[in-house]
Amino acid sequence: MRFSPFALAGAVVVEIEPLTDERGLFARTFCEAEFAEAGLPVSWPQMNVSFNEQAGTVRGMHFQRQPHAEPKLVRCTHGKVYDVIIDLRPNSESFLRHAGIELSAQNYVALYVPSGFAHGFQTLEEASEMLYLMGTSYLPEAQTGVRWDDPSFELSWPLPISSIADRDAGYPDFAIDLLG
Repeated sequence: MRFSPFALAGAVVVEIEPLTDERGLFARTFCEAEFAEAGLPVSWPQMNVSFNEQAGTVRGMHFQRQPHAEPKLVRCTHGKVYDVIIDLRPNSESFLRHAGIELSAQNYVALYVPSGFAHGFQTLEEASEMLYLMGTSYLPEAQTGVRWDDPSFELSWPLPISSIADRDAGYPDFAIDLLG
């Protein structure tokens, strides 16, 4: 695997190194020793999947408040998404900045999202599926988010929004007290 720093402090792009032959390809998507050497978590107590029928669907921007902030390793296993992260760590050099990356079943790229980031994505194709490895377990009382169109971040989505949950559309504008 190849580990490359992403646009925001602590975020990492994880690329496979496929072995190919006439049958197709084989590649590792996780190796405890390689992740540890790259300074990334090696314990993932929860794994989630998100399937989305419509292109243009937005999910996010989600995070868990401290002390339950969750690192994530996200990968698109079917279709294609535009994945977005926002650095909400007050002491970070990239505090309040955001960045996006295309993840697809074809490019096999994963994104490591450190604790303290808001995360979301927009589906670029119908029937897109995301796989999440979570560094902490979900706690409903710690879960929150910022709105997908919060003027504090000026997020730009590639497609018109076709679907978004009421919860995601109803998050408040960013305020420092959201970080808990």
